[in-house]
Amino acid sequence: MDNRGQGRPQAQFRLDWVDVARGIGIIAVVAGHVWTRGPVRDAIYSFHMPLFFLLSGMLSRPHPIGAFTKRQLLGQMRPYSIYLLLLVCVDQIVEPLKGQRPIFDQWPGDILPILLGGSWLRGPYTIFWFVPCLMIARILFNLVSARLPDPLDRRWSLPLIAMTLLSCVTGWFRASPLGLITVPMAFILLWIGAAWPRIAWRNWMIVPLLAVALCGLCGLFPTLNMKAADYGWPLLSVGAAVATSFLTFRLSALIAPGAGPLAAIGRASMIIMYCHVAVIHYLTPYMTKYALFAIALIAPWALWKVISRSPTASRWML
Repeated sequence: MDNRGQGRPQAQFRLDWVDVARGIGIIAVVAGHVWTRGPVRDAIYSFHMPLFFLLSGMLSRPHPIGAFTKRQLLGQMRPYSIYLLLLVCVDQIVEPLKGQRPIFDQWPGDILPILLGGSWLRGPYTIFWFVPCLMIARILFNLVSARLPDPLDRRWSLPLIAMTLLSCVTGWFRASPLGLITVPMAFILLWIGAAWPRIAWRNWMIVPLLAVALCGLCGLFPTLNMKAADYGWPLLSVGAAVATSFLTFRLSALIAPGAGPLAAIGRASMIIMYCHVAVIHYLTPYMTKYALFAIALIAPWALWKVISRSPTASRWML
């Protein structure tokens, strides 16, 4: 028996399973960018990005609006800017060495699309829509939850209806600065995540959740492309993503005591999110998919280990 579990506050157990869930989620994200077609890719795209929004909603608490907004802007956009700048510099070096032009090679004109982010970022930068989208959704969600702390309060129906209507039309837009077109659906997923812990768990819930999840994982429902605000069959595809994510959370809580490696990957999930696509982008011509998958996980994790040892680097890059 692990004696470390005795006498620990319950919050520690929650953090353990949260890290495991993040680990599962980021492994799915990396795999989805390595295997870009076929049933594995479709299964992954049925839930992998909603999982992070739902998890963020589950961990959310109402905060003072001004302080929370400032903390989000500084805490999220500072590392976002650093990693984006670093990858732009790397691309200026690596692509010419491969005999190709960098993705951004029209200066100073390319400064604007870099600042716009979202749909203007492709190739090694394609995942950078996620963090500003989550940040903006969290700021908006906190704006409401600061006034309506109970997500099951009936007054939540108004912002939820508004966001649902917005999510139905944003997919028509091609441009998505900072991932803005996905914010309405991200807001809805944050609310679902926040509401879920207030519903008492019953073992029979596994049956309908598993049935809906399997429909998404097996490709019976169209997959999601959150970046493009493509939600498949909205109620069914999003419902399958929610079901798979909640089952993943239950599994994470069960296996957390013996899932140290997954938790370690989960703690490094944000750096892996920023860096893995670049690893895959630059090394794809030279390696097998399994090697790409391993390096795209291990290299950013190793970077996280180095950065986490420095308080100064951690403050700026984590």
